[in-house]
Amino acid sequence: MQLGRVIGYATATMKHASLSGWRLLVVQPLGNQGGPDGEPQLALDHLGGGQGDKVILTSDGSIVRELVGSDKTPARWIVIGLADT
Repeated sequence: MQLGRVIGYATATMKHASLSGWRLLVVQPLGNQGGPDGEPQLALDHLGGGQGDKVILTSDGSIVRELVGSDKTPARWIVIGLADT
């Protein structure tokens, strides 16, 4: 699991079929001290994370595949929780 901050949204005119109905967020992973930890990532969201929100992410492929219902999904990151402030 990784803590991150939503820095934007992504839209696509064409998406992989497994991503239909999912919101795409641009999330900056955060390190232990709260600063940026690596490059921003594209994450699937079904919890309603908004700009500036802290979210809990996972890159566990089996969880992502199970939630989207496809073994062929190109998604890697997914929001699994909204962090309290």
